[in-house]
Amino acid sequence: MKILITGGAGYIGSHVVYELIDQGHDVTILDDMSLGLEENIDPRAEFVKGTTHSGSDLDSVLSNGMDGVIHLAAWKAAGESMIDPGKYAHNNLNGTINLLNACDRHGVKNLVFSSTASVYGIPQYIPMDEDHPTEPINYYGETKLQIERNLKWFNELKGIRFAALRYFNAAGYDVKGRIRGKEKNPQNLIPIVMEVASGIQKKMEVFGNDYDTHDGTGVRDYIHVNDLATAHVKSMEHISSTYENVLINLATGEGHSVLDVINKAKEVTGNEILFEIVGRRDGDPATVVAGSNKANEILDWMPQYSDLDTLIRSAWEVYK
Repeated sequence: MKILITGGAGYIGSHVVYELIDQGHDVTILDDMSLGLEENIDPRAEFVKGTTHSGSDLDSVLSNGMDGVIHLAAWKAAGESMIDPGKYAHNNLNGTINLLNACDRHGVKNLVFSSTASVYGIPQYIPMDEDHPTEPINYYGETKLQIERNLKWFNELKGIRFAALRYFNAAGYDVKGRIRGKEKNPQNLIPIVMEVASGIQKKMEVFGNDYDTHDGTGVRDYIHVNDLATAHVKSMEHISSTYENVLINLATGEGHSVLDVINKAKEVTGNEILFEIVGRRDGDPATVVAGSNKANEILDWMPQYSDLDTLIRSAWEVYK
């Protein structure tokens, strides 16, 4: 298949591009490079510097007879979205609507969308499944939920099939070592731990140690980026062959605490990781763990690299 991937030079996007090409697909990347890294672009892909905000950029890449689009271009910092919602509305919402309209203009009927566990908000039960209520507690999650709703409408009105992939905490780096560029301004735990382990930061903060968990620190479900990439490819192949829409979680069903991650990183790196316990952040649940039974049933997908040891070791290969 000929696939366009928006945001294909970013952290997750670059891994998806490698997996698509490894599986025999023809890939074009559209990325404005605000978060992308040139060194992470697969040389086998065609790269176009452009944006989902430009109709002419979209028309240019989609006029080449694309079979599908994987849409990863978005801002994703939940905290920032609460301070600058206009930025997130413009990029995430408007950019996606522009893309959907362009797909309609060019007859592209298959779209895989990078959604998020943030659509759920505070867990009402664990493990969270796809039927869990969607009540986002940050504007980033709200933009992703609004896009999911728009995908359903564009499917009904314009016949654009979709897969919405709600993934949990993406982590790790390419297990084959092909992607070496570090994520810009990381907000997530594992890259911050890696920055401390490698001396980029002197110490880190742990937000709360009085949660109802095995060690008092927050527990999250971490999914290796190679496993995410495989799910994107399987999703595209599924919707294009079955004409069914897909809305699924991508997670492991297992949780690791902040201190679990820090202790594993100490073991893997051999370095001390200084941290300071500070107050809880507003809205942070004690535990976020999800089930991926639906992904297994529909896509025959199971995480292969998402054990904590592989997550940390693959990241350390880049940061060391």
